[in-house]
Parts: sequence; C-alpha cells; structure tokens
Amino acid sequence: MKQTWRWFGPQDTVGVDEMLQAGVQGVVSALHHLPPGTVWPIEEIRKRQAQIATRADGTASGLSWDVVESLVVSETLKTKGTGYAEHIAAWKQSLENLAACGIKVVCYNFMPILDWTRTQLRAPRPHGGTAMLFDLVDFAAFDIHILARPGAAEDHGPEIAAKANARFAQMDARGRKDLSGNIVAGLPGANDSWTLEQIRELLASYAAITPERLAANLIDFLSEVVPTAERLGLRLCCHPDDPPFPLLGLPRVMSSLSDYTRILNAVDSPANGATLCTGSLGVAPGFDPVRFITELGPRIHFVHLRNTTRIAPATAQRSSFYEAAHLEGDTDMVATIRALLAEENRRAAEGRADAQIPMRPDHGQDILDDHNRASMPGYPLIGRMRGLAELRGVMAALA
Repeated sequence: MKQTWRWFGPQDTVGVDEMLQAGVQGVVSALHHLPPGTVWPIEEIRKRQAQIATRADGTASGLSWDVVESLVVSETLKTKGTGYAEHIAAWKQSLENLAACGIKVVCYNFMPILDWTRTQLRAPRPHGGTAMLFDLVDFAAFDIHILARPGAAEDHGPEIAAKANARFAQMDARGRKDLSGNIVAGLPGANDSWTLEQIRELLASYAAITPERLAANLIDFLSEVVPTAERLGLRLCCHPDDPPFPLLGLPRVMSSLSDYTRILNAVDSPANGATLCTGSLGVAPGFDPVRFITELGPRIHFVHLRNTTRIAPATAQRSSFYEAAHLEGDTDMVATIRALLAEENRRAAEGRADAQIPMRPDHGQDILDDHNRASMPGYPLIGRMRGLAELRGVMAALA
C-alpha cells in the first residue's frame, strides 16, 4: 500500500519537511477554504500541488497530492434541496479540474450535517497522552439539554437519558460550552462549522428524510457524477459514517458492509468505490474488516487504518468509544492488512493500474511533544508517526 498522510495545507502544524522525515510517500489533502457547492478552480488545485511538492528551502519534496479528502457533498446535495442542479454541476466541474491536474482518487462522505462526532477532543489516557473520545452520555446531554432537540430523550432511551440529566446537572458553564464546541464547531475535514441555531435549521431540512430517502438521494447523486468520474478515469470512494449509528435523529446510510453493497451495486461502475475506514466501521461490534475486503476488495480505492476501542456506556444500538493506538483497539489490524495485501496482489495479477492502494494512518493519540504543538484534533505529528511506523512494520512483516 502507498503510505500517505493527511495534510490540511500551509496552516497545518505538520510541515512538508516533517512528512518526509516520517517516511510519507504521498499526501491526502483538500481545499477546505472553498465553500461547499462551489467549483474547485484549476489554479487553486495547482497551488496546493505546488505547496506539497516544495520543501521549506524551496527544493523539490518528491511528494504529490494523491488523494482528495474530501470533495464536499453539500447539504443541498444530500437533501436534494434548492440549488441541487447547480451544486451537481459544480461537483462535476471540480472533478474535471482535478483530473486535468492528474489527481485520480476522490474521497467524499454522505453524513448529514455533522461529518464526524466526538465529545472530547483530548481525553487523558493512562500513559499520559490524550485521545479523542465519544461518550454516549455526554452526547445525550448535549442533544437533550443544549441543543434541546424535540424527541431527543426518547431517542436515547430512559437509562441513557437519566444519566445525561445527571451529567448535565453537574456541568458548569465552561463544561457545557466545551461540550457544545467539540460537537458542533467543526473538526478537521468537516464540511462546515455550525452554530446551535444553524444545527436546528438543518435538522428541520431533514425532517422528511428517512434512511430510505437518504440512500435514494445518494444513489441519485452518484448516478449524476459517476459517469463523469468514469470518463475521466477517476475513482470515487465514499467514507463510512462516523460513528456508524444514527445521531440527532438523522438517518445514516453508509454504516455497514450491507450499506456499501447496496450503494455499489446500485451504481455499478469501477469509478464508484469505497473508502475502508477501519476506525469508523470498527465501532460496530459485528464489523468484520476481512469480510469487507473479501467481498468489496475490487472497489476499495482508499484505506484509513485506525483503531477504536468500545467502552461503556453503551446500548444495543450505540456505543461509547475512544481512538486507540493503531494496533491496540477492537479491529484486528494484522488480519486487515493481510487481506489488503492479498487484494493488491490480486489486482497486480490482473494488470490493474491501481494495484497499489493508498492508505493513511488515520487519527492518532497526542503523545510526547504533540502536547506542545496545538495540532488539529486527531492529527498530531508524533501520534500519527507512531501509527504509521507500526502499520509499516506489519506490512513489511507480512510481505
């Protein structure tokens, strides 16, 4: 697998030179400064490519922009709201411009409103580092008392709702503000940053959208853009829901192997593929990454290798969890990598141009000097470098 690294641009606390020292082979990036629903201009794409290709001293880095993460699917596209045709046209033109610049892999997601959700961005770990955490009771406290969403208490159930009531009562004003900020203020790679009132307005726009309707909207979106991607030789890959269960009463449609099978079969094209994120899908107790790779391997265009550990409190449908070290969580990472390497060998035997799958060490715990860097949550230098080194070791051993 090609060992890539997510980079948020010149404002990132990790520089191009540091990526090189970490042994990175390629870069995953996006134009986060451009609003959803707008065209990514060629000049902006080439500017980012030049930034990646240049070291601090002005010499060539040897790195390239290999994967887009993410070309945002706007809320207008997810809901098929006003301006749908214009947003589709902008997405297609962005694909044209990316292809013109030589970029082949485009990751996106179809999560309503909140791209990915955590209740603590730097929860202390026993070893002295920190990790991102999703606590079901904290989220319920936000949903019921801060957002005050109608029906929230019923959605969470009496046991979790009672714990959320007690938890919220113990929070001071700072704790409530921090919790709200962690959930709605936007995380790296998120589509937008929202206020509470904007969240409420967006929730209203989803009031009539069932899981079946959202899945149909995704299929309609792909039916529009996949022919363009196929003509251009691009590979689109949908990121799974994170976490893989409903939040805020919103539907989720990319949370399991069966979800992916339905969507990939509905728009059956090599350009319509999957981003395998072992951390997101792995929060579900029944997730089997080897089966996912065995059944959908030819359509996996991008891989996020990260690990999570499920913890209490949990219900039958939802679980709390934290971001574990890459080889220490609930996902069997060695078996996962073995299956991915077998898929690469199968592709190579077929002569596929995309035999090498781009992967990146997704997320990481803040350790050592990460505490002094104020890096983006989940994207520290040393924590991710540790993860990449461990994954690299597994790949070398299996190869």
